[in-house]
Amino acid sequence: MITFHNVTKTFTTKNREVTAVKDVNLTIEQGDIFGIIGFSGAGKSTLLRLVNLLEEPTEGKVTINGQDITVLSKKQLREQRRDIGMIFQNFNLFTSRTVFGNIAYPLQLAGVAKGEVTRRVNELLTFVGLTEKAKHYPEQLSGGQKQRVGIARALATSPSILICDEATSALDPNTTADILQLIQKVNRELGITVLLITHEMQVIEAICNRVAVMEEGQVIETGTVFETFSNPQHPTTQRFIRATEQDLPSAHLLGQWSDTQLYRIIFKGDRASDPLLSKITRKHDVDVNIIYGTVKELQQRFFGNLIVSFEGQPAAVAQVLQELKQIVEVKEVQVA
Repeated sequence: MITFHNVTKTFTTKNREVTAVKDVNLTIEQGDIFGIIGFSGAGKSTLLRLVNLLEEPTEGKVTINGQDITVLSKKQLREQRRDIGMIFQNFNLFTSRTVFGNIAYPLQLAGVAKGEVTRRVNELLTFVGLTEKAKHYPEQLSGGQKQRVGIARALATSPSILICDEATSALDPNTTADILQLIQKVNRELGITVLLITHEMQVIEAICNRVAVMEEGQVIETGTVFETFSNPQHPTTQRFIRATEQDLPSAHLLGQWSDTQLYRIIFKGDRASDPLLSKITRKHDVDVNIIYGTVKELQQRFFGNLIVSFEGQPAAVAQVLQELKQIVEVKEVQVA
C-alpha cells in the first residue's frame, strides 16, 4: 500500500548537509500495523513525514496504492492527504474548540454539509468512547481522552492510512494500553492500515505485525515482529532490544555464578509451553537450576528466555545440550 523506492532526504543547516533518511526501500502492505523503531536521531520521524509529503524526498519516490505522490499537483496532494489520518504525541488539539468541534474541523475544512458533519462526528464519538464528552474542551480531558479525540479527528475523513507519531509517549502505561487497543480496533474494524513510529518496544510488541529498525537514516532490519525480536540479526537491533528489555539479569547477580557454566535457552512459539527441559534432563539424570527466566507474548505466540545451569556427569550434561540444540536455541552465557 505504501512503498519507499530508494528514498533519501537531505537537509541543509548552517551550510552543512545532513542526511536524515538514506536510500530507504520499504513496503507497508494493506492492513498492516507497521512499526518503525530506533534510537533518537535514527530518522524515524522524517521517514513518517515523507508519507504525506510534509517532507519531500531529495531522491527516490514514495508511492501509495501504486501512485507516485511526489509528482502530484497541489490539488491532487490535498485530496491524497484526506486519505491519510495522523495522530501526534502532544495531541495537537484546538484549545478553543470543544471535542465535537475538534473532530468536526477536517470535515468542515473539506466543505462537508452540516448535517453530515454532525452524523459523522457523533459516529466517531461513539467509536472512541467519548459520547458524553462532546461539549467538553481539551483542558477538561485526561491525556488518554485527548488522544481519543485526536484519533477520532484523524478518522473524520474516512482515511485508508493512519499515521501515529509517538502517539503514546506522553501517556501512562495503563492509558497507553487503552490507546493501543483502540488503534487495533481502528485497524481491525475499519480496515485502516497503520504506520507508527515509537521508541517504546512494548508498543511494537503489543500491536504491530511487522517492524522496521532504523539507524542513522537507514533501515537496517525488517520483518515480522516475532522473528525480528526473537532472533535479531543486526547488532543495533540486538543492542536496542537489550537496552529496552532486560533479557539477562545484572552482571552483579550473574557474578554469583562466576564459577558455573550458564546457558541461555530460547523457546519460541509452541515450544515455550512444552516441558522439553524437564523431559530431557530427567532422561539423562541431570539436575537443572533455573537462574533467571521470562515468558512473554509476541504476535499471539509465546517467547521464552531462560538462564540455567546443569549439574550431573559431564557426558550426561553434554547429551542434554546436544538434544536441546536440536530443538531450541542454546547459547553459552559469559559471566564477567
